[in-house]
Amino acid sequence: MRHILSLAVVCLLQSWLAVSAQQANTSKAGNPVFPGRYADPEGIIFDNQYWIFPTSSLPFDEQVSFDAFSSPDLVTWTKHENIIDTAEVKWARRAMWAPAILKKDKKYYFFFGANDMYHEGEGGIGVAVSDCPEGPYKDLLGKPLIDKIINKAQPIDQFVFQDKDGTYYMFYGGWRHCNVGKLKDDFTGFIPFEDGSLFKEVTPENYVEGPFMFVRNGKYYFMWSEGNWTADDYCVAYAIADNPLGPFKRIGKILQSDNNVGTGAGHHSVIFEPKSGRYYCIYHRHPIGSTDGNDRVVCIDEMHFDENGFIRPIVITNDGVKANPLK
Repeated sequence: MRHILSLAVVCLLQSWLAVSAQQANTSKAGNPVFPGRYADPEGIIFDNQYWIFPTSSLPFDEQVSFDAFSSPDLVTWTKHENIIDTAEVKWARRAMWAPAILKKDKKYYFFFGANDMYHEGEGGIGVAVSDCPEGPYKDLLGKPLIDKIINKAQPIDQFVFQDKDGTYYMFYGGWRHCNVGKLKDDFTGFIPFEDGSLFKEVTPENYVEGPFMFVRNGKYYFMWSEGNWTADDYCVAYAIADNPLGPFKRIGKILQSDNNVGTGAGHHSVIFEPKSGRYYCIYHRHPIGSTDGNDRVVCIDEMHFDENGFIRPIVITNDGVKANPLK
C-alpha cells in the first residue's frame, strides 16, 4: 500500500510540474512589459538573458540617467537602476537618450546621445564601457565620439551593427538625415572610407530618425522611424539591401498606431532568438488617450516574414509575447 501511495504522489507531482511548465510556456508578458515611462528601447541577448536598454522618457532637463532591464524569458523583468548618468559623463548635462549597446572582448560598450545638440560642440554621441551589462558604465573618451553636424544629420539615435566580416558600422542621425561610419575596433573613432570620408549619407525616403539593421538570409534589413515622436503618426518603415551601405529603397511601414491599443508606435529594435527562430520587435508607444509626448512605454510584439522575405505588418497588442526562456 505504501508503495502504491508513493507512486501516486510521484505521478501527481509529475503532472503538476508538466502543467506548471505548460503554463509558463503559454504565459504572456503583457504590454507594456515593465512599468514606468521609457522609450527608444535597445533590445539584445547577453549571456542567456534578454536585455532592454531604454531612454528614461522625462522632460529633457530631467532625462539625465539610464536604467536597464533583464529577463530570462521575456515575461519576468528585473530593473537595474542608474547604470550611467551625467555625474559620470561630464560633458552631458541633459537629454541623454536612445542607447545602443554591444559586447566585445568581455566588455560592454554603451553608446548614447546627449544634450539635444543643435550646434557643434554642444554635445553629440558618446560611448561608455563596463565589465557587465548592468554597469556601472564609465565614459570611455571623456568627450563625445561625434560632436559635429555632418550631412545635416543631428548626432543622435546611433545604432552599431557588426557585419559578417567583423566591421563595426555606426548608423545615426536625426533631422531627416542618416549617416553611416566605420568604427575603429576600440570604438574611439572612425576609419575613413576609400574616398577618405569618415561618414556617408544613406538616408532613405521618409527617414526621420531611429535607424536599426539586422541580417536575414544574407539580406540587410534597414529600418527607421518616421513622423513626429510626440504624435500618432510616429511609425517604423524599412528597406532591404544586398550590403550594409545600401542603397536603401523604402518598402513600406511595418509598425504604427492602433487606436484601440496604442499610438505613436516607433523607435524600435529587433531581437532574434535563434533557438526558437523568433523575431521580436521592441518598441515604444503612447497609451490610449494620453496627450503627454513623454508618456511613452516599452512594448514587445512578434515580427513575422512572408514567403518572399518581406516583413509582415506587426500587430501591436496588449497581451505581448509568450514566455520564451533562454535556458
